[in-house]
Amino acid sequence: MDKYSFLNAAHSAYFAELYDQYLQNPDSIEPSWRAFFQGFDFGSESSGNIDQTVEPMSCDHVSESLTKEFQVIKLIDGYRNRGHLFTKTNPVRERRQYEPTLAIENFGLSSADLNTVFNAGEVIGIGGAKTLQEIVTHLERIYCSSIGVEYMYIRKPEEIEWIQNKLNINDNQPSFTGDQKKYILKKLNEAVSFETFLHTKYVGQKRFSLEGGESLIPALDALIENAAEYDVKEFVMGMAHRGRLSTLTNIFGKSAKDIFSEFDGKDYEQEVFDGDVKYHLGWTSDRITNAGKKINLNIAPNPSHLETVGALVEGIARAKQDDKYADNPSQVLPIIVHGDAAIAGQGLVYEIIQMAQLDGYKTNGTIHVVINNQIGFTTNYLDARSSTYCTDIAKVTLSPVLHVNADDAEAVVHAMLFALHFRMKFKRDVFIDLLGYRKYGHNEGDEPRFTQPKLYKAISKHDNPRDIYAKKLIAEGIISEGYVEKLEKDYKDLLEENLEDSRKIEKTEITAFMQNEWEDYVTVDEDKMLKPVDTTYPKEGLAKITKVLSSLPKDKKFIRKISRLIESRQDMFNEDKLDWSMAEHLAYGSILEEGFDVRISGQDVERGTFSHRHAVVKVEESEEEIVLHNSISEDQGKFYIYNSLLSEYGVVGFDYGYAMASPRTLTIWEAQFGDFGNGAQIMIDQYISAAEDKWKIQNGLVMLLPHGYEGQGAEHSSGRMERFLQLCAKDNMFVADCTTPANMFHLLRRQVKAKFRKPLIVFTPKSLLRHPLVVSTVDEFANGEFKMLIDDERAQVDKIKTLVFVSGKFYYDLLEEQEKLGRDDMALVRIEQLFPLPIEDIQAILKKYKNAEDIVWAQEEPRNMGAYSHMLMHLDEAKTFRAASRRPYGAPAAGSSVRSKKRHKEVIDFVFDKTKNNQR
Repeated sequence: MDKYSFLNAAHSAYFAELYDQYLQNPDSIEPSWRAFFQGFDFGSESSGNIDQTVEPMSCDHVSESLTKEFQVIKLIDGYRNRGHLFTKTNPVRERRQYEPTLAIENFGLSSADLNTVFNAGEVIGIGGAKTLQEIVTHLERIYCSSIGVEYMYIRKPEEIEWIQNKLNINDNQPSFTGDQKKYILKKLNEAVSFETFLHTKYVGQKRFSLEGGESLIPALDALIENAAEYDVKEFVMGMAHRGRLSTLTNIFGKSAKDIFSEFDGKDYEQEVFDGDVKYHLGWTSDRITNAGKKINLNIAPNPSHLETVGALVEGIARAKQDDKYADNPSQVLPIIVHGDAAIAGQGLVYEIIQMAQLDGYKTNGTIHVVINNQIGFTTNYLDARSSTYCTDIAKVTLSPVLHVNADDAEAVVHAMLFALHFRMKFKRDVFIDLLGYRKYGHNEGDEPRFTQPKLYKAISKHDNPRDIYAKKLIAEGIISEGYVEKLEKDYKDLLEENLEDSRKIEKTEITAFMQNEWEDYVTVDEDKMLKPVDTTYPKEGLAKITKVLSSLPKDKKFIRKISRLIESRQDMFNEDKLDWSMAEHLAYGSILEEGFDVRISGQDVERGTFSHRHAVVKVEESEEEIVLHNSISEDQGKFYIYNSLLSEYGVVGFDYGYAMASPRTLTIWEAQFGDFGNGAQIMIDQYISAAEDKWKIQNGLVMLLPHGYEGQGAEHSSGRMERFLQLCAKDNMFVADCTTPANMFHLLRRQVKAKFRKPLIVFTPKSLLRHPLVVSTVDEFANGEFKMLIDDERAQVDKIKTLVFVSGKFYYDLLEEQEKLGRDDMALVRIEQLFPLPIEDIQAILKKYKNAEDIVWAQEEPRNMGAYSHMLMHLDEAKTFRAASRRPYGAPAAGSSVRSKKRHKEVIDFVFDKTKNNQR
């Protein structure tokens, strides 16, 4: 009987205790219970059942009538907790059967009680003195019709009370005027007619149709119209393929003519542009609502990788909130449209949801909509998840879920408005599970009857939501016969005109996403990426920034060690020896002082994994956070730095989205160790390396990846630079492996001072953070520039017999060995920018050291990793270089520190003596 135990959760002793509490202090209990007991007392006093002069009753003396009232309360509680399991929300399949049911017999009641008057109606807002039949009817309408609601797991009483009050209005049934209903029908017709038009004009072409879920369109339309009344200014939306084309046309206002051009597969107007399939493209537009309010709409471009765009949506929304709506972030509303298989199956969803209330990532609530086909490609839902619902992930953050029958258009719109009101009231996520079907296969060329013959037999006979709704409105006398036919003809005539116009145009022009944010920036090719950018900054400005960043408040107590660390910043400046941490601090400070914003996020970035940054300092007793970067000047930019949740995929996606929406922000994601980037590989492949080619999107995200072989094992040695370098092509990103603080300073400043934006991958050091040789002068900061290549200034050109090209931390290992051996016949040349590779500079070095007989490419990584293959691909001369590296391995490094040191030494020895064999 354990499965029935929930029925006994609210037992008589509890009710008696609650009643005692009410008698002693009515204001101390929840309002709906107070109303119930007041109604119960009134009824009891009228019938003379209870003498209020007696002592408060114990559970042993609960009157029979009160016991019956409590049985009704149990019934109400049962509907609230489990009513969603017994709804009419599945349009094409029978619902699974659950036990125990909500039959009144399971609550100690019987048919003999149906005409008995109870006061428990007060609890559900219908007043006292209602028969049990009236109460059951009310509960059925609220919880078991076209909308099933899950919310009783929420732990905040005010949210539960708000939801219950909202559900009690009109028994949670839609209430629209005749004109509103006609408007819903109009949007439904657009959704249905658009899909059937495409189906006849582009037979067999993939379009991932919305058929079976067309009620999404009137629901999104109602969301936008009503959000404008809340003064929402911007929407940011992400969705995968299904229904995207209809959404672009019927909600976002993209011309059907442009979509038809994309279907015709025309070439692009832009010369240097690869483009993408039509159902991946993004769009930005302004819409004037029916009430005359302007609202900005953005639908982010997305790859095929499911749920990837969700992280971007949150980042874009947060950037817009920070940049333009800091006083009222709710004016930007993110919407993510999921598939049922994806939301349940993709781990990224969990990462995104866990961000929802975190200071660095919250967006004041997201509306999640699931287009629930009940099938993923060919996989039935029973094979796609273990949870009851695809939306059970919502319970992680105690977000309410509404399961809605997609055939009931009014219910879908009603649920969407509920979601909007909840989000605007509580600034929290809310989920809508739009339970429909998929009319065709995964794409329109598939044959779904191969794998789901029974389901697709039912679907083939099923009316679409527009026709179902039209019959309802005809029955209500709101429209007449022929009304829908005219709607459909008028809309399809418009589509025909657009089709004819599109066929007159030879090429397709892709409109840039969020073009307003990017109007001051230009796109550039590889040649322009190699041009120097002025990144100088006056010494006096650096002195001022240093003073601010080295001065903690005098009236607060800090840990002595942290005080010394902060004060040492001024010492470094005075001694003209600035280390890596100062490179970062002065880069951020100067960028802020020039009016740009800076955002840094990642695991433990506030202090820094290697305790070098200390951008956030804690007061010893109170743990008050002090961020000195926000005190540089009155008109400075804003400095945001956040320790992230333990997520790479989700956080990189968020920060990429942030950088996409805010080009005037230096947006940085730092990996705790470089290999942590592995967890974000999909984001790197689908967006960071390819988005400009696919979608005309620029992005200045910086990825800091600690890299270097210091005997820390396979995982924490390599940032897997070979993976990034393999993705480099033409002009898609910068990749750097710096060796001096000054170069890091100028590299970061170049990222915002340039008039274009490209992703920047930086392989940052670990041991070099405090290496005595890794320092730069103030003048190198103030008057220098980013050096893509650093020549060996100590080399006597005529003496050089061995020329070594090297990158990153390995340079200092070789330098130490060179000095130990006294080898003045060797030059160590550092390549600081690996992409775009400074080929002309390298060729000039080769010409300069023309006496060199032995030219070496040296790397500490295995031969199949690191930058060697990249050099071979991009530099013809590299084919003649002698490669000094570890031999090829499957793992980046050895786990044994002894073995690691041995291999490292072998590579160094081979650099200096080509007769040594390091291929073991």
